[in-house]
Amino acid sequence: MQRSTSKALFELLSSMRFAISLLTVLAIASVIGTVVKQNEPFNAYLNQFGPFWFPIFEKLGLYAVYNAGWFLVILAFLVISTSLCIMRQTAPMLREMRSFREHAREVSLRQFAHQADLPGGLPTGEGQARVGSYLAQNGFKARVNERSDGVLIAAKQGSAGRSGYFLAHGAIVLICIGGLLDGNLPLKMQMWLGDKQTTTGNQLIVDIPESARLGEDNWSYRGNVFIPEGRSANVAVLSVEDGILLQELPFSVSLKKFHIDHYENGMPKRFASDIVVTDDASGESFEHTIEVNHPLEYRGVLMYQASFDDGGSLLKIAGRNMLTGTPLPVLEIEGRVGETLQLNHPRFSYALELTGFTPFNVEEMGEGDQPGKGVEQFTRHLGSGARPSDDGRDLRNIGPSFTFKLRDEAGQAREYKNYMLPIQVDGRWYMYTGTRASQAEAFRFLRLPVDEDGQIDTWFAIRDIVFDPERRETLAARFATASLGESGQAADTRARLVETAINTLTLFGERGYESIGTFIEKGVPEAERERAAEVFVRILQSLVWEAWQLAREQAGMAPVTIDESRAAYLRDTMAALSDSLFYDAPLYMQLTGYEQVQATVLQVTRSPGKPLVYIGSLLLVLGVFAMLYIRERRLFVLLKQDGNGLVTMSSNRKAIDVDETFERHASALRTLLDPAAGAVDATQRGH
Repeated sequence: MQRSTSKALFELLSSMRFAISLLTVLAIASVIGTVVKQNEPFNAYLNQFGPFWFPIFEKLGLYAVYNAGWFLVILAFLVISTSLCIMRQTAPMLREMRSFREHAREVSLRQFAHQADLPGGLPTGEGQARVGSYLAQNGFKARVNERSDGVLIAAKQGSAGRSGYFLAHGAIVLICIGGLLDGNLPLKMQMWLGDKQTTTGNQLIVDIPESARLGEDNWSYRGNVFIPEGRSANVAVLSVEDGILLQELPFSVSLKKFHIDHYENGMPKRFASDIVVTDDASGESFEHTIEVNHPLEYRGVLMYQASFDDGGSLLKIAGRNMLTGTPLPVLEIEGRVGETLQLNHPRFSYALELTGFTPFNVEEMGEGDQPGKGVEQFTRHLGSGARPSDDGRDLRNIGPSFTFKLRDEAGQAREYKNYMLPIQVDGRWYMYTGTRASQAEAFRFLRLPVDEDGQIDTWFAIRDIVFDPERRETLAARFATASLGESGQAADTRARLVETAINTLTLFGERGYESIGTFIEKGVPEAERERAAEVFVRILQSLVWEAWQLAREQAGMAPVTIDESRAAYLRDTMAALSDSLFYDAPLYMQLTGYEQVQATVLQVTRSPGKPLVYIGSLLLVLGVFAMLYIRERRLFVLLKQDGNGLVTMSSNRKAIDVDETFERHASALRTLLDPAAGAVDATQRGH
């Protein structure tokens, strides 16, 4: 029973059907690994696939297919199966390659599909000599068997084509072994046994525990090294599942200078890193420049130019008040990317985390300075709405931006992205600031209109006045005076107008247009709501206009008169005032200056299986070529004692030219064995 079970298992593992099934599964997995970007942060997958499919794909290991346990197990079984196939077929195939089948009987030869009778008349010895000479000149190896019924000349050519089987199957074994060597098997075993555990990425290198560190003897890995200009690193960060591991390198890498060239539209054209590599063991150093597609190999580790990032740029920020009530002075802030600053005020307390800086932001803009898809991605979230044109597309650099998080005392944080320069939309200019609660969401952008001088000071001055409860009566009085004049109207009419203006400012100061809309829905009959909304909008426009004039008076500037461009600015200001009530931040962080520090991101890999994969790929090409283009053909010529003859031919594959080839050989042999024909002429005719 035990023997039969072992034999059945051997038959299963060594069967071609089992190997093909494994190859099919690997092919499907490879397609998934190509379609789904591998080894990305889990937040990116959560945003892409959603909360339902994300955990399912995570359990299946689709975010790191080539390192998934089931993928490596299939590779291992494919190695075993293919190796057993080779072992099982080697002996019979070698026998077949060496065999000439010179003992075949006439009855068997008569069963061949290609057969023909040959004329007699020549002595057996002379006929054998002529046939032997013909076969040798046509590339056949022959063996002669003299027997009672005559002489059988068994010939063959193309037996080397069977070597393609060994080459192709051996190539599969080598490629799979290479994949196993590069599949982090030792690391996976350590993690399964609990010796190594991933850790979170938001901590200092010195704080990462030993359980999350890998030594220099780790034979296979792929990670990233982040190096700011003027600094060095000797560890790589490996993304594993939803955490990281730290891989020690046998050398340190210092970044002297990072180079980046841009096209006219701001898109990166070339980036490269001038590095200094210092060997830990010998202390020797050398300089090298790494560019995209020009990696450096040292101590068995390949270093690729993967990307670039900010290396701790110094940012100068003006924190402008976004709270309602008493205006706050502009807060001057200075910090480096990666730092956390504390913002303490009687009205708020936040930790400001500077997370990123980008000097170039290339977005797709439409013709006539209309926003295209790039800006369209965030303008669609604006409360006021922007309707960009779809005519024409143009990539443009819209200037620097920086990202940051504001974390409250409870530990909750919101992320923000602010642009440094105004962006033109529909012929008007705005400052853009985006916010989101988590990385799984897209940024929702608020646009703040800039004044005729390209500044946002005017908008903030208007906002401080409109949302200051102590100035509502002042604005209302100015509005009543502008509407009724200094005299000529009854006092009660002026009082009612002032009261209406104050109530309007109070409503607007709660939730902007939303609170006014709610008031109209609850207090105004449906038939009169549209007219009431128009009245409220006209009152608000007048009040905001008066706030604008008051702000200019306080700044010692002359009053302005209304025109088309200022009317558009007034409407944009009102929309931004309403939207700003939902900004969820006490300050608008305006980037006023920066000192950029570049950083390079190098991908470091150690792949001991790569040579095996290359060799296997070469052998696979040779094996497929041998099996497809080297054809084995066997030719049997039987010269019987009675003077008659028989020629037959077999081929390992059916092809269109087999019939033609047999007829050519048969015709040449007939002529060759004809006593009236010359041997030399017949031999040449066979070619």
